[in-house]
Amino acid sequence: MTTPEFADNRDNFCYRHPDRQSFVLCQRCLRTICPECQTQAPVGVICPECMAEQRKSRTPAQKRAERRWGGRNTATAAVRSGKPIVTYALLAVTSFIGLVQLIPGIGDAITGQLLFAAGYLYPNLSLMTFEPWRLLTAVFVHGGFLHLALNMLALWMLGQSLEPMLGRVRFLALYLISGLGGSVAVALLAPGTATVGASGAIFGLMAALLIIGRHIGANVTGILVILGINFVVGFVFSQNIAWQAHLGGAIVGALVAFILTRTRRREQRTLQILLLAAVVVVLVLIVAFLVPFLITTVYS
Repeated sequence: MTTPEFADNRDNFCYRHPDRQSFVLCQRCLRTICPECQTQAPVGVICPECMAEQRKSRTPAQKRAERRWGGRNTATAAVRSGKPIVTYALLAVTSFIGLVQLIPGIGDAITGQLLFAAGYLYPNLSLMTFEPWRLLTAVFVHGGFLHLALNMLALWMLGQSLEPMLGRVRFLALYLISGLGGSVAVALLAPGTATVGASGAIFGLMAALLIIGRHIGANVTGILVILGINFVVGFVFSQNIAWQAHLGGAIVGALVAFILTRTRRREQRTLQILLLAAVVVVLVLIVAFLVPFLITTVYS
């Protein structure tokens, strides 16, 4: 169900398909368009009417180039189909790594190379080498088949809703920055804990869906309940679950979603990029300065 405000606001629905919710605007006319109506442009996507207008204004040289290269490319066709390609790619990569982890003798080595622990950020405070990339690689490894299956199911369900609304690049940025936020939270709140899993990124997606749904006037009670239940489970069974990653991913995912909802217009694209970059910089500064300070003064 949706709220009356959501149903009455037609800006939340595709102008060609009034029953289809979307979060993507045509970069030329700024009308809301669903995945089926999106055509990839050099910058962003455009609607069918703007595409038709653009084709009419092509020069002879552009027409010859289109005939030479076969017209519409596969990337454009994929965008028009509305398939959540980034979601599928993340599922494929993460599932492949997770299945390799199940192979005896190989799995433990893969896990050891990709897991995250704060010690890998501070070689002067530990006996570990400096490997900062583990802040992100931990998102692609899991602690067992059930852990992998639950996270991939959540990614598949959330990705099908969020990726068409946000667009591929924004969705990927949301996923990775949320995963980074989860690792930073583990380093900040539990520096002695080693962690694996996409849970931080998944919680970021759930929080983003909550923020975006609230922004467009949808009924977000269901996702709020699910998010709350998962938080409680993380705290109750904290011995085997890094609730810090859940918390960090959710906070960062909500922040990223807030930025995306407030910078939708074409002229705000640069501001959007700068704000997302600022979030990443703040996270890096936290692990570079705040965490080692806490380790040496509070946790020691």
